[in-house]
Amino acid sequence: MDSLPHRTEVVIVGAGPTGLALAVTLAAAGVEFVILDRQAEGANTSRAAVVHARTLEVLDELGAAAELISRGIKISRFAVRDGSRRLLTLPFDDLPTPYPFALMVPQPVTEAVLLARLRALGGDVHRPYEISSVIQDGDGVKLATTSGDTVHATYVVGADGMHSTVRDAAGIGFTGSPYAESFVLADVLMDWTPGPGEVSLTFGAAGLAVVAPLPGGHYRVVVTVDDAPADPDLALVQRLLDERTPGQARVTELVWSSRFRVHHRVADHYRAGRLFLAGDAAHVHSPAGGQGMNTGIQDGYALGRALATGELDGYEARRRPVARRVVTFTHRMTRIATTRNPAARAVRNLALPALARLGLSRKIATELAELNYR
Repeated sequence: MDSLPHRTEVVIVGAGPTGLALAVTLAAAGVEFVILDRQAEGANTSRAAVVHARTLEVLDELGAAAELISRGIKISRFAVRDGSRRLLTLPFDDLPTPYPFALMVPQPVTEAVLLARLRALGGDVHRPYEISSVIQDGDGVKLATTSGDTVHATYVVGADGMHSTVRDAAGIGFTGSPYAESFVLADVLMDWTPGPGEVSLTFGAAGLAVVAPLPGGHYRVVVTVDDAPADPDLALVQRLLDERTPGQARVTELVWSSRFRVHHRVADHYRAGRLFLAGDAAHVHSPAGGQGMNTGIQDGYALGRALATGELDGYEARRRPVARRVVTFTHRMTRIATTRNPAARAVRNLALPALARLGLSRKIATELAELNYR
């Protein structure tokens, strides 16, 4: 544990992708900051796996896109199915961006690339530090840690996740609710009939299954279940895939697994005086479409620019409507995907191919790629 400076301009609490993107933005702009995290390096268990086009545009501004792309795989389409029947293909390869693809790369790699960029700019993360109090007055913010250190800052940013200490200290409400279902998350090696060329979202009476290719021949599997066990094993993942994607998957190795419960919530405000929120501290939602980390990295960049230019009032006005839109979009996708009402499923399965015929696939792909949020 290295010692903390007593005074700085900005303290960033949380060194996930959001906090790191903010730190790199501030470092590049020459703004003094300290970034803290309560975990040892590489201990993050949150597992986003897709980086969308708009986020790659932001990472390019930060000097991190090329390295990240070299470590991931490019996917040109998402396929939506009911069982083995294809309902809709969402194409990324003709989107109006220098990055017409979805980049599949594990979150720890995204964090490692951002951290390397931060270090190249002369910064680093202070670990492990846990926050015990955050008190603001007219002169600034006094932040204390459980190890007895104190730092005085002009501003403090909570990039400290769904259970944000900074959000609690700011007294900002986190309006929304949990989903009834839980999710099984696994990285596996398997024989997968659709192959590694696309991300597959499969709807079914039993719920949603997402299968996405990752580097090294791995696949990420995300499946909704009523009540997932703490440590999903290979047999469970295989059974769930047999239920949702009959005859398409043969799992040969379980590399890693976990379960999580999902909420859809947006902070009532992104700022309270000298305290700001970004990433999961400001918004959480369904993993459908892989929007969470992407929206967070874009928050970090936007807030960094606002802190560098002094245009702080514009941050919430720009970013909170984006979060509301993402939460609404992913909530709708999750509800459509997981409905158990046979009539609603029949309507869905007629409507999605009709959307494709109307040329709306590209519009949905643009929304997923977050290109509407420039």
